[in-house]
Amino acid sequence: MATITELKCALKETLESRGVLGQLKARIRAEVFSALDDQSQARPPLSHENLLINELIREYLEFNKYRYTASVLTAESGQPEVPLDRQFMSNELNVVEDPSTRSVPLLYGLLSHFLNSGPGEKGGKLFLRGAPLAKDSIARSMGEVGRGGIPEPEKAGMSTAEPFVLQGGYR
Repeated sequence: MATITELKCALKETLESRGVLGQLKARIRAEVFSALDDQSQARPPLSHENLLINELIREYLEFNKYRYTASVLTAESGQPEVPLDRQFMSNELNVVEDPSTRSVPLLYGLLSHFLNSGPGEKGGKLFLRGAPLAKDSIARSMGEVGRGGIPEPEKAGMSTAEPFVLQGGYR
């Protein structure tokens, strides 16, 4: 007769081999977080930059079927429940997609671009310029609203120069 320890081990191995154990753990974490989440405490306002970053991450998580992780991100960050429109995201990020990129998350295209751009392209490295993230800048940015509650890119510290073109060839 098998011992309790042997039964636990067999059950764990079976659940792992079926790919269920990770999902169960993620679901339990999401449920625990949801039960413990204090809805009475107001969240700080979601900046334009954080809204876009969170949406890129959510799109990636949902594409990879990390649904429970995505639900925790949405709940914890205060991200709107309804995902932002893909075309809206492309416009906000000043990205133009070719047809092969539309089937994968925008984050894959951005990463692929930077991994595949050689040192000779536009001076080698990309110079990152941060948007003003001081509290008063974020508050000011969130107050200057356009396009259905989203600040205009130039007011949020984003460039409206020539679009960034995403091309296929990944995943």
